[in-house]
Amino acid sequence: MTHPAFSTDLSRLINPRAIALVGASERPQSIGGRTLSNLLDHSQIDGELYLVNPTKSELRGHRCWPSIASLPQTPDVAVIAVPASGVIAVMEECAARRVPFAIILTSGFGEAGAEGQRAQARLKEIAEQAGMRIYGPNCPGLTNVNARLGMTFSPSFPHDLVKGPIGLATQGGGLGRNVMQAMERGIGIGLWASTGNEVDLQVADFIHYMATAPDIKVIVTLLEGIKDGPRFLAALQCAADNGKPVIALKVGKSEYGQRAAQSHTASLTGSAEVNSAVFRQYGVIEVDDIDELVDTAWLFARAMPGEREAIGVYCSSGGTTALTADAVGTAGLTLAEFAPETTELLRSKLPDYAAINNPVDTTAAVLSDADLVESTLGAVAADPNTGCVVTPIALDYGETTIRMAQTIIAAQQRVRSPIVPIWMSDRLGEGYRMLVEAGFAPPRSVGKAIAAIRRWTEWGRWHRSAAGRPARRLPAAVPAAQNEVRNLSELQAKALLEKAGIPLLPVAVARTREEARRIADGMGYPVVAKIASPDILHKSDIGGVRVGIADGAQLALAWDDIMASARHHKPDAAIDGLLIEKMAPGGGVELMAGVTRDPVFGHVMTFGLGGVYVEILRDVTRRLLPLSPEDAASMVREMRCFPVLDGARGRPVADVPALERLLLGVSEFVTTNAERIEEMDLNPIWVGARGEGALPLDAVIVERGAA
Repeated sequence: MTHPAFSTDLSRLINPRAIALVGASERPQSIGGRTLSNLLDHSQIDGELYLVNPTKSELRGHRCWPSIASLPQTPDVAVIAVPASGVIAVMEECAARRVPFAIILTSGFGEAGAEGQRAQARLKEIAEQAGMRIYGPNCPGLTNVNARLGMTFSPSFPHDLVKGPIGLATQGGGLGRNVMQAMERGIGIGLWASTGNEVDLQVADFIHYMATAPDIKVIVTLLEGIKDGPRFLAALQCAADNGKPVIALKVGKSEYGQRAAQSHTASLTGSAEVNSAVFRQYGVIEVDDIDELVDTAWLFARAMPGEREAIGVYCSSGGTTALTADAVGTAGLTLAEFAPETTELLRSKLPDYAAINNPVDTTAAVLSDADLVESTLGAVAADPNTGCVVTPIALDYGETTIRMAQTIIAAQQRVRSPIVPIWMSDRLGEGYRMLVEAGFAPPRSVGKAIAAIRRWTEWGRWHRSAAGRPARRLPAAVPAAQNEVRNLSELQAKALLEKAGIPLLPVAVARTREEARRIADGMGYPVVAKIASPDILHKSDIGGVRVGIADGAQLALAWDDIMASARHHKPDAAIDGLLIEKMAPGGGVELMAGVTRDPVFGHVMTFGLGGVYVEILRDVTRRLLPLSPEDAASMVREMRCFPVLDGARGRPVADVPALERLLLGVSEFVTTNAERIEEMDLNPIWVGARGEGALPLDAVIVERGAA
C-alpha cells in the first residue's frame, strides 16, 4: 500500500531538466559561490542552468536573471542560496511561477528558535498552497553521483564521485558526508539526500524513491528523528516489497544522544527500544556505528544473501585463523563443511602441514605461489556448501601481500559467492589499494567483517521468510495528544476485552460482604479478591489483593483486611467494593502484555515475563501493532524464558498456541479502538499447560478523553 505522502514523483527533483540557482555568487567561499562552482565545474547537467542574481548581469560568462519570474522557462528545481531573511520572498516567487521543487540550503529556520520556527511554518504554508515540494531548509543539498549532479555547496562534492548502487538518505550533513567519503575504500554511493529540517520532504520520501530506482540496490539511512511514523513505515514496506535491504543507524539511543539530536534537527527521536523493535519488524538492518554501516552496506551491494549461509575461512596465519573461527562461532554463524571434492583438491594442492578442513590454514609457506593460492581459494569459494569466504590478511608483507591481493581479485572473478578480504594491518600498502580499486572495500578487523556477514545472513533469512506473506497492515496516523485520559476500572476493562472475544475468568464486583459471599459461592472456590477502585491501579502495592480464598470465612477476613489496607494507603480513593474473580488453576506461568502509544509510530506491544519479575528481569520483546501471526509467534520465542514454556527440565509444555491467539486478540482489540486506547496492561497473564489456555488475570486500560 502506498502512503498518500508519496503521490509526488521525485524524478524531476533528482534528475531535473532545468535548474535555477537563486543566489548565485562570484564569491567563491559563499554558499552561492560554492554551489555555482559545483554545478558549472563539476556537474554534467543534462539541460538548462539558470543563474538568478538581481545585482549581476552575468557570472563567469553565464547570463544572470534578476528573478524567478523573469526566467524564460519554469525550472524543475530552484536551488535557494540566499540569506534567511530573503528566502520567503524567493519562495513566494517560486510558488507564483509553479516551480515544482525547491532546495533550500539556507539555515536559520526551525533549528533557530521561535522566530525561525515561524518562518519555517510560513515556508510550508507557501508550498502547500502552491502544490510545490520543499527539500530542506538547513541542508547541504542533493547529490546525484550516478548522474554527476551536485546541487550542493559542499566543497567535497568534486572529490566524492564514485558511482555505485548504494542510496544514502540522511538528515544531518556531516555524518552523511562521512559515509560518502567511504568512497576512499572503493564504495560507490549513487545518490545522497540530506534532508535537513524536513519542513516537507523527509528521509522517508527518499527511501521510497530509492526502493524503485533502477540504479539503487541497497538503501542506507542515518536518522536523528522520525517525524511521520506511518510515512516512514510505508517507505520501509516499499523497500521490502522490492527486495532492497535498508541499513539504518539511528542516533538518540541514550538521553544524551536524544538531547543532541533534538537540538540539531528539532526532530522526535522516539524510544530506542521501540525504534529497534520497529526496525526488526520491517526487516531494517540496524547498526551501531559508521564502520558497521559501511561494511554491511557494501557486502549487500556486492551480493545478496542466498540460502547457503555457512562461511569458509581461508588464511595463512594460524593465530588469525583461530581468531576468525572464534568470531564466527561467537556471532552464532556456522563454518561450512566442505564437499568431498573441495577437501580432495585442497589435500592434493596444499602442503601436508596445511590445515585443509574449514578453517583453512595454508601457512605462510604457500604465499609465494600465486597460482596455488588462487586455485585453492577459488575452490573454497566455489564449494556448494559455502555462502561466502573470509580471507583475513593479518599484516602487510609488501610483494607477498600484493600477490595475495591479486589472487583474491582473480579468484572472485570466477565465483559468485563473495570473497571478503579483511585488511587487519594499520599499514595500508599497495595490496590494500589494489583491493580497494577492485571494489572489495576490505573491512579493517575480523570483528567488523563477521558483524557485517551476520547482518547479511540474518536479512537473507528475514527476506526469505517474508516472501509470499500477505502485505503487512500499516498502522494509522498517530492522532494528536488529547487533553484528558481516564483509567477504566478492572471490571470495565475486562468487559471490553470479553466483548472483543478475549477469554477471561468469571469476575464481578461486590459492594458488600454479603454480595461478595453470594458471588464467590456461585463461582465456586478458590477465588481471588481485589480492591475495586478507579484510583488504585497497582493493587498489590497497597495490599489490595488476596489469592487462594478457600471459603466464605476466609473471604470475610479478606474483605476486612483489604478495605483497611486501602483506607490506610489511599484514604482519598473512591472504593466501589471488592472484585471477586475465579482463581486460575494451579501451576502455569505468569507473563504480561502491555500496550503504549508511541508518539511517532502509534501503538506498541511489550510482551514478556510477568508478575513481579517484569521490571526486575526485563525479559520482554516488542512489536508495533497490528501484529501478524508471525509477529505473535516470534515474540513468544524471542523471550529468554521461552524454554520454560517449551518444557524445560520436565515442565509441562505451555499452551503456546493459546498465548499467540491472545496476543493477536489484544492487537486486534487495540487496533480497532486505536483512537480510544492510550495504554493497556495485562499483568499477569496466566498460561497453562497445552490445552489449558491463556487468561489475563488483571487488566488496566487507560482511555483517551475528548480534547
